[in-house]
Amino acid sequence: MRDNQRNDYKHSRNDKHTRREENDIESLTIEGRNAVIEALRSGRTIDKILILDGCQDGPIATIRKEAKKAGIMMKFVSRDRLDQISETGAHQGVIAYAAAYSYSEIDDIFNLAEEKGESPFVFLLDNIEDPHNLGAIIRTANIAGAHGVIIPKNRAVGLTATVAKTSAGALNYTPVVKVTNMARTIEELKKRGMWFVCADMDGQPMYNLDLKGSIGLVIGNEGSGVSKLVREKCDMIAAIPMKGEINSLNASVAAGVLGFEIARQRGGYGK
Repeated sequence: MRDNQRNDYKHSRNDKHTRREENDIESLTIEGRNAVIEALRSGRTIDKILILDGCQDGPIATIRKEAKKAGIMMKFVSRDRLDQISETGAHQGVIAYAAAYSYSEIDDIFNLAEEKGESPFVFLLDNIEDPHNLGAIIRTANIAGAHGVIIPKNRAVGLTATVAKTSAGALNYTPVVKVTNMARTIEELKKRGMWFVCADMDGQPMYNLDLKGSIGLVIGNEGSGVSKLVREKCDMIAAIPMKGEINSLNASVAAGVLGFEIARQRGGYGK
């Protein structure tokens, strides 16, 4: 095979892989102006909308208005990007990503804790972007006895089909709440009697901390960790003791280690 043919073949395979991967991550796309408008007006849960950059005609203006009113993130992208993602070839300059599962409300978390006769235990995820990590953390939260998971609206993955698959059914039992501002949400939950601990290698060893009672575990972004503003709202900073040469853990693994330490201290894995 000639070099130029080999390169064309390589690029073709990479493009197909990228498209499959992106569709797998986002999935459940809604394409076309009327379809997106109807989805918005029906109250369907939409995580994000991609709009052709520079397009400002009537239907697009309607979509932007409805999305803004609903607090849905919008991104303005090139036609090439929309063409690459489109499965129908008729996106008309707009593609919406619908959630695979419906989101819950914070009261649902407290109600679940009350039903079980337990102090609330919540995972708060500060801008987790990888759908496999999010799915794994939701699964861990359920097994560790947490009553719910809270994620931010922006700069984070939502409840995509990949998240649902990776959670291995935990989404059917674990409420997931989407909030506009994580720091403000922590402040509001403190008024309801909750304490918060975040994961950070510069914190106190987790075994030295009192992690019982009504508690929220904050796990940060895969690369940058917990944001400064969110970290400042936390009452405790927990470090996971490490003996090896590597001094960091995958976000879902860190969530598992700390989540089960909280469950251990609460007794019987939260039951």
